[in-house]
Amino acid sequence: MQPVMEFFLDDVVQLRKSHPCGSDQWLVVRLGADIGLKCCKCQRRILLPRSTLERRIKKFISRGPGHTSSMDAAAGNK
Repeated sequence: MQPVMEFFLDDVVQLRKSHPCGSDQWLVVRLGADIGLKCCKCQRRILLPRSTLERRIKKFISRGPGHTSSMDAAAGNK
């Protein structure tokens, strides 16, 4: 069983596919079963199910204020 990926408000993530505007970086603006994302270039907002986002994420560009390095080490992200 794979551990659940932790998301925090104001995380900036890079997704595998780019948005039609050309950007592949998104800001996390809502947490829950669905994750709210805002495109960093055109400001478009979308909702993705958590499971879909976990598959599409490539890497974290920056982490929000709720993030600690111990959580990152536990998740295997360095």
